[in-house]
Amino acid sequence: MKELDPITLAVIQNGLIQVCNEMDLAFVRSAFSPVISEALDRSDGIYAADTGELIAQGELGLPIFVGTMQFSTQAVIERAKDVKPGDIFIVNDPYLGGTHLMDVKFVRPFFYKGKLWSWLANTGHWPDLGGSVPGGFSANATEVEQEGLRLPPVKLFKEGVLDEEILSIILSNIRIADQRIGDIKAQAAALSIGEQRLTDLLDRYGEDVVSQSIKELKARASEQMRAKIADIPDGDYHGVAYVDSDGVVDEPLKIDMKVTSKGGELHFDMSGSSDPCMGPMNSVIATTKSSIYLAIKHIFPEVPINAGTFEPLKITDPEGTFLYAKYPRPVSGCAAEVSQRIAEAVFNALVDVMPDLLFAAPAGTSGNLAVGGYDPERDKAYVMYVISGGGYGGYQGGDGLSNGCSTIGISKTTPIEVMEQYYPVLFEEYSLHEGSGGAGEYRGGFGVNYKIRLRRGQARASMVMDHGRYGPLGALGGKDGGLNTVLVHADGKDYIPPHLSKDQDIQIEVGDSISVSTPGGGGFGSAFKRDPDLVADDVMRGYYSAGQAEERFGVLLDETGQVLRPETEKRRAKA
Repeated sequence: MKELDPITLAVIQNGLIQVCNEMDLAFVRSAFSPVISEALDRSDGIYAADTGELIAQGELGLPIFVGTMQFSTQAVIERAKDVKPGDIFIVNDPYLGGTHLMDVKFVRPFFYKGKLWSWLANTGHWPDLGGSVPGGFSANATEVEQEGLRLPPVKLFKEGVLDEEILSIILSNIRIADQRIGDIKAQAAALSIGEQRLTDLLDRYGEDVVSQSIKELKARASEQMRAKIADIPDGDYHGVAYVDSDGVVDEPLKIDMKVTSKGGELHFDMSGSSDPCMGPMNSVIATTKSSIYLAIKHIFPEVPINAGTFEPLKITDPEGTFLYAKYPRPVSGCAAEVSQRIAEAVFNALVDVMPDLLFAAPAGTSGNLAVGGYDPERDKAYVMYVISGGGYGGYQGGDGLSNGCSTIGISKTTPIEVMEQYYPVLFEEYSLHEGSGGAGEYRGGFGVNYKIRLRRGQARASMVMDHGRYGPLGALGGKDGGLNTVLVHADGKDYIPPHLSKDQDIQIEVGDSISVSTPGGGGFGSAFKRDPDLVADDVMRGYYSAGQAEERFGVLLDETGQVLRPETEKRRAKA
């Protein structure tokens, strides 16, 4: 083969990404569930025919699915027999390259001119997969069966025809089953769009050119990642992060992250982490590895995403810890919560040696809240899933973003107007969580407050969140961000979950409410180095009180909000 010219290579690279982007858009525009159509909790990608390695993923998909879909596609390849055009496998088994049960993968073989050329795969978050509580976030589960229906790779579509018998088994084991058919058809349609667009790309540029480009792009991504890693001085680095609790035993879980930089590679050792836990905060190995992949991609965003990106990242399997869950350990919190603590531990390990590229910890929770019940006015059951944003960490030269999406994705909160239309709830508050940004020379961003009141019927609420015990870590002398809090007002009484950020099956009636405050980001650098005028501006905006300005930043203000400079200098000199 002749050497590829740079323009052709760039065109093929962007063409493959565009195929995935169009799958993402088709999925979003045709999905029934707001968590997919509005919150964008989905992803699409192209994977190698023989190895299942990542070829390309859409720019609109969740980063946490970058690695996990590669592993789930490989699980399908290992078990697939007699595949034909139009076949689609469904799988959500967390121990076979998955996350939690609600993340359902579709995997389709792609044939070109009669030959299996690659695999197309996508993931969509289904609002419910059965289990003990609506929404699947069983905070007290002690085995995976309590979390919902677990599916190994099976052909849901055979040569383009939906298998009604398998479908009936699935729908008979989940809540609001009548509404899932819309998501199933949307998920399958997205893969059909991918098949059409990838065929067009191959027809236009030729199979040989596209195949050669894929190999070259993989090699270049590996080389580029190695070049970036080479800027990290060889040595051993250490970081930690903590999960509030597992939802069953009220003790924190430790992620002990040892990172070794050597010869253009990064080696990750988590063997010092906590033992497997009773509750659902265990992480399957696919999610654990994907969390490290996305953490490094946060640090080096310019490196393109494909299998080559991961080659210089050497991860020792953390056998015997809660970061390598095996059947029947429950895992509902792994994708949305533990994954973010793993990334946080990586950031914590490397921030001292890479202060110009890193940042204090972000809010680090997806704020998973599920409310399920029966709406008497519409005469049907429902499951509402709420994702919430939080503050990002401060960084060298800037304050953290407020109300940003989670570390692991681009998912956003479903617009409250949409949720109020779909479900019998009223959002009485949606505001900035003032004071939650960690103090620092560059402060953290702020989380949000929201309050939901039930308008009709009865419901059950469950939540799997985090950072209720420890706030997001500050960096280089910065303070930790504010905590996640949950308050349920039911039957005239206030209730705070014993595990702070996790609970399940809380009964609520008409008029009862749930109030949530999400974490702020950590501060970066010493707070006493922050420009006093910036602190005064934050107080003027209502982000902090005058008392907090003095306590956290050492800045004293007069009654008009102006900085008392001699007093401020004296106060800071005492620290």
